[in-house]
Amino acid sequence: MFAAARFADPWRFQSNVEVYLLVVFLVAAYVYVVRDLGPKAVPAGQPVITRRNLWCFIGAMVILFTASTWPIHQIGEDYLYFMHMVQHMMLSYFLPPLVLLATPEWLMRVLVGQGRTYRVVAFCAKPVVAAVLFNGVVMLLHVPGVVNTATVNGPLHYLLHVLVVVTALLMWAPVVGPFPELQMKPPGKMIYLFLLGVVPTVPSMWLSMAEKPVYSHYGRQPVRVWAISAIDDQQIAGVIMKVGGGLFLWTIMGYIWFARFGKERENENTYRREEQTLTFDEVSAAFDRSEAPTETKR
Repeated sequence: MFAAARFADPWRFQSNVEVYLLVVFLVAAYVYVVRDLGPKAVPAGQPVITRRNLWCFIGAMVILFTASTWPIHQIGEDYLYFMHMVQHMMLSYFLPPLVLLATPEWLMRVLVGQGRTYRVVAFCAKPVVAAVLFNGVVMLLHVPGVVNTATVNGPLHYLLHVLVVVTALLMWAPVVGPFPELQMKPPGKMIYLFLLGVVPTVPSMWLSMAEKPVYSHYGRQPVRVWAISAIDDQQIAGVIMKVGGGLFLWTIMGYIWFARFGKERENENTYRREEQTLTFDEVSAAFDRSEAPTETKR
């Protein structure tokens, strides 16, 4: 009876109070550290945060709220696996880099410190370690037993989301992290992002080529949202995982390329040269060093 009522109306509004409280807490905490801690941690005359920090924080909160509440959360949890995939993409690809870009270096150093916590973060943020941790979690999230259990177990579901976000933050740290010493050089970032786009090929191909529903929870729903079958649902999820994630990573790689190498090529190929202004003394010294012209005999 409860199951029938739960799946009776896919578009029935359901509140997520815990998410509302989390977003309010994060906004209040950000305002507090910027207003109260920032002026004490930043040297006089330097801004506590930049305009980019602020807009990235706003974007991060919008994505967190949108991905974790109705309708994406409820549709993805109860009806469509591809919506569940969209949710995970938002939490692992879109949210973490915005969070890191919203965090100024001074704030991250205050949060992490210079002791054991910093050493753990620095180790886990190494490209190889971070990639293994993140992709290990991605593989775990596609195990049928884990997916079927998480859809009916709220605490496990949120724990997995926390695990996704934490490992994704570590994964993005070598690319856009606030610690300069943990970031890679532009060529390394592009290679790193390219390799990150290769690993999801395995689960995405598995989902796209499966001939029957992989996850029983999504295969036995009495109501099919938008009349999408279970097979089509998981095939769309596989395409989103591979194509959507790949396009996002390639977009960032393109930005890194043009930001780093495109500007250099532009400067090399331009005919414009910087004008050099000579002082009167420099001109006089140049004339003094030059020899007077000699009169030639005819």
